[in-house]
Amino acid sequence: MLFLLLPLAATAQISLSSAIDLAEKNSTSVRGAVANVQKATAVLAETRDAYIPTFLVGSSVGYAYGFPLGYPSFFTASSQSLVLSWSQKDYTRAARAGVNSANLNLKDVQQQVALDVAQDYVELDYDLKEIAALEQEIGYAESLVEIEQDRVQAGVDPRMDQLQAELTAAQVDEKRIHLENDANAMRQKLAHLTGLPATGLTTVSASIPPAPAADSLAQSGENTAFSNPGVSAAYANAKAKLYSAFGDARQNYRPLVSFGAQYALFEKTADYSEYFQKFQYNNVEFGAQITFPLFDATRRAKGHESAADAVHAQADADAALDILNEQTSTMRDTTRELAAQQRVAQVRSQIAQDQLKTIETELTNGTGTPNAPIPPTEAQKARIEERERYADVLDGDFSLLKVELNLLRATGQLDAWVRSSLK
Repeated sequence: MLFLLLPLAATAQISLSSAIDLAEKNSTSVRGAVANVQKATAVLAETRDAYIPTFLVGSSVGYAYGFPLGYPSFFTASSQSLVLSWSQKDYTRAARAGVNSANLNLKDVQQQVALDVAQDYVELDYDLKEIAALEQEIGYAESLVEIEQDRVQAGVDPRMDQLQAELTAAQVDEKRIHLENDANAMRQKLAHLTGLPATGLTTVSASIPPAPAADSLAQSGENTAFSNPGVSAAYANAKAKLYSAFGDARQNYRPLVSFGAQYALFEKTADYSEYFQKFQYNNVEFGAQITFPLFDATRRAKGHESAADAVHAQADADAALDILNEQTSTMRDTTRELAAQQRVAQVRSQIAQDQLKTIETELTNGTGTPNAPIPPTEAQKARIEERERYADVLDGDFSLLKVELNLLRATGQLDAWVRSSLK
């Protein structure tokens, strides 16, 4: 997936899939989400590593006068680890759910970046298509103005017809300028997302997959909302909070067993042998420590706090699902409405094309009615009308595709749509 640089035309052409790939690598939000995954993975490793013995070495060399107040050691080594904890397994489950939530959130961020790129890319592509159509329309409008000027000077048409032709040409030029400005804005957005230069950035129309069927999207069930990684991440986070609450609740009334071992080589300079009947330089101890917390108000309060966090996270996840279901339902209805509008625009475009063909045929072969010639202005007006209706079709296609992309994003199907462009 490489973008093609065309130095002779001073343009940079890039496909949709390449733009999305560059944006995901260049996105600060994606980099932040990746860091969150790495952090969650480290937290999971931390909960597992609690059972792995630690090993520490050190020294506390010193001098003692009189009876030794401490135990200065030339060298010490110690090791300790967790053996049994009713809470630790819940903390591990919570960390594992946290990793799942972080991965889902990363996928959600990537899909949002993909949606932003896809919408800007598609809008730029439609802008370029409409600008090309308007260039033709401007030519027809300028020809209409010239014809009307000649007819007004010859006394055939009133001055009002010339002014109307000039107004049509001015309106077409105004729309062209608006679309050029919008295309430049889309280039700037794509440049910021992908890291490419904005100047001369163009699209590859063939890289845009066909729009999904509006009827199939409108009829998709609400259970597809669970395919949304953002909602799934919220539920995974709620699950992690719940496991943490379980772990905190089990801190009281359950034994905690840990293992410990220590070796110390005492110093000879402290004259321990003068004060202890049986003194030895090498000392070792090891064993298990068992703690049975009967009551700890702080831990009990911590358990209540964690339980409240779990309830809050579950409520947030349910709210996210409700909002998504409402949004997808609205978008499904919108796709049906826009599809109907799209069909109206297509029929009007076909009518305008047929009318243009009829007028061009009559100009070439005559109307067949004596003393009823077709004015030359009618052909230019028909050509302008045909280009206007074609632009309406492009506008309708873009409006529908924009809503469909949001619906694909909401139902977790955007990745599949983008990948279909590579087939």
